[in-house]
Amino acid sequence: MAIKRLGIVGSGIMGSGIAECAARNGFEVVLRSRRQETADAMVAGMEKSLAKQVEKGKVSEEDRQTTLSRVSATSDIAELAECDLVIESIVEDLAAKKHLFNELDRICGEHTILATNTSTLPVIELAMETGRPEKVCGVHFFNPATVMSLVEIVRPLTVSDDVVGEVRSFAEACGKTPVIVKDQAGFIVNALLFPYLNNAVRLLELGVASKEDIDEAMKGGCGFPMGPFALLDLVGLDTSLAILDALYDEYRDPNYSPVPRLRRMVTAELLGRKSGKGFYDYHR
Repeated sequence: MAIKRLGIVGSGIMGSGIAECAARNGFEVVLRSRRQETADAMVAGMEKSLAKQVEKGKVSEEDRQTTLSRVSATSDIAELAECDLVIESIVEDLAAKKHLFNELDRICGEHTILATNTSTLPVIELAMETGRPEKVCGVHFFNPATVMSLVEIVRPLTVSDDVVGEVRSFAEACGKTPVIVKDQAGFIVNALLFPYLNNAVRLLELGVASKEDIDEAMKGGCGFPMGPFALLDLVGLDTSLAILDALYDEYRDPNYSPVPRLRRMVTAELLGRKSGKGFYDYHR
């Protein structure tokens, strides 16, 4: 089976980014959100993104129109029934994802592959909520999906080789570089990245250096495009805390235990760019 029609569940920036990648590369895309207005807003955001690319000469006007013609928006989950692949990109909450996968399993055709864009949660828990565990895997795009080249394809114990191959081909057709990783918390990137981010907060809490100097040190000394505090603000402190909690639950490694300052900032709703203030102030 070749994947031709993609369904995306979730109205966040990640879902719209994956949709844009897929539509630009020839896939039919159904965007589903719980409310029609948020689904329509995702398409509007895509239109704006593509218009900017036309202005910069990266995309032709004809390509922009063709891309948009491949995308439809809906609030009706039944519209996903005929999709070949459905990617879930909702909130990082295991209970919410389990409920959704149970619903998708009942609605989607027998051929449909169900995938999650989770960055940390166990894919096997979602697979076992369905009657098709051999057709469930992780497809972890990185933010922003239109720019970042990597996709982690996560294989739980139950998934078939054929499904992994189909999903890999889909990622490659979207212009991405896929890597295959077993189903364990953090996969590759986050398992390595978040101890680094957590320890940066620890250095700040210990008074070793200011956040500005730590960020400059990692950019200048390691060649990173941004420092750890700017990256935490971009990812979202609440998302970062959830990832660290999931990593610590699985490994019980002190490097994954969130630094108290991070938890307190989330309690204070200092979430980074999404809230206007985190380690840095974005209201200015």
